[in-house]
Amino acid sequence: MKKSKVIGLILSASAMLSGCGSVNNALAEKSTTVEYYRIFNVETNSNRSAVIKAASNGLGRNINSANESTPIPNFSTPPEQSGRFHLVNPFAGSNMASLAAANGVSLKIATCDGAVWVAQATREIQDSSTLKLTSCLWQYKNGYHLDVYASFNKQTGGLMQISRSLSDAMVGTSEEWTEKTFLDIVREIRKETGAKITYLEGYPEMHGTPWLDTEKNI
Repeated sequence: MKKSKVIGLILSASAMLSGCGSVNNALAEKSTTVEYYRIFNVETNSNRSAVIKAASNGLGRNINSANESTPIPNFSTPPEQSGRFHLVNPFAGSNMASLAAANGVSLKIATCDGAVWVAQATREIQDSSTLKLTSCLWQYKNGYHLDVYASFNKQTGGLMQISRSLSDAMVGTSEEWTEKTFLDIVREIRKETGAKITYLEGYPEMHGTPWLDTEKNI
């Protein structure tokens, strides 16, 4: 961690507080639910067990706990098309859903019907927030699709913002940890199986091929 980066953050924070409107905005505590998803195509002749093992090992590098399952495939021959994750709110229309929305909390969960590997994982991140991640692996005729979805609650503003900014500079932001968790799954699959990995879609949009870059520890 370079001292110049820390000093820059402090100066930026001071500048942010220099105007009246900026002061009011900076002191406002804000809570935001951040959502990410990525879908990758995994082209490999490796058997299902090898790909699942690699995906599990990649996930385990960044999370505190995980519940994994390997459902019995509902096919004898891999289908022509891969499955895809779907988001549902099991409490939709209830008072609980309304209360959660009012407090900036998402109750959506990712479902992975037909996947050959499903992992529900968590990681404690700064400000007592929890990163919740779901990974789904589907087998199809030409290989596999890996879908990963994550959400976390982000606190910004208020008197603790300078402390948060310093922490982000030293250990990485929640967004960086989320992306690293996704990419480490892909990197491990590529490393263990030699698979050709292609990014298909996601949000926020991802550019380039960061899973091919030299790994950087945050």
